[in-house]
Amino acid sequence: MYNQNSILIVALLFIAILIAYEIFFRIGKLYQNKTDHEVKSQTTAIQAGILGLLALLLGFTFNMALQRFDNRSHAVIKEANAIGTALLRTKLLPKPYDSTTYSLLQKYIDLRIEISSVDLTMKTQRKSINDKTDEIQNQIWDQSIKAVEIDPRPVTTGYLISSLNDLIDARGERNALLQRHVPEVILFILFIIFIISGALMGYTSGLCLKRAYIPTVIFTLLIVLVVFIILDLDRPKRGLIMVKQDSLIELKSIRP
Repeated sequence: MYNQNSILIVALLFIAILIAYEIFFRIGKLYQNKTDHEVKSQTTAIQAGILGLLALLLGFTFNMALQRFDNRSHAVIKEANAIGTALLRTKLLPKPYDSTTYSLLQKYIDLRIEISSVDLTMKTQRKSINDKTDEIQNQIWDQSIKAVEIDPRPVTTGYLISSLNDLIDARGERNALLQRHVPEVILFILFIIFIISGALMGYTSGLCLKRAYIPTVIFTLLIVLVVFIILDLDRPKRGLIMVKQDSLIELKSIRP
């Protein structure tokens, strides 16, 4: 489902709910003469219970997607802090490794900013950028090792090595969080309950011989709007809600 367009998913869900409503409205009309007031009351109570379950699952799923979005945002800030610390500590290196390491870190930042705008479904392009990032990362590490051979003091080159370890760890954590999504099983269960809710609302309306079409359409629109937000939060590289990269971009202003 992750590879499918969010608008297409919510549009299909919207249509499915309305179709279920209409089909079960007609079924309700057929059974209207065979039911009494008690059955209608029980049906209404069951409908209220399912809508309550729907609200619970919707809130749970929204919170799950929001937590993942927040974690990705914090991961960007954490990585930016690690890179910023490494940039500042390049001044502790002996010449010429201070300037070369600084230049490599700037290229590293460019690649991290570049990949932040590439959709996770574009695997070939992401792999190319990640390969370049690995290469630059290895060059930075090699420059640091050479600097350590000249100046092995822990308060100079040792500090940079420590910050580079943090930089590598922050990148790994951020990449891992990008792969964490709301489980599709939960989304499918949510969609099934949406459709069942629409069907039950249609059945209840059919028993009453009154089609509440406008309220149903408004209710369905609100449902698919929340679903769209959930999907948008769960897709960090596309959609309307994007993880900001301001903290990484600001690193370009740090001077050697």
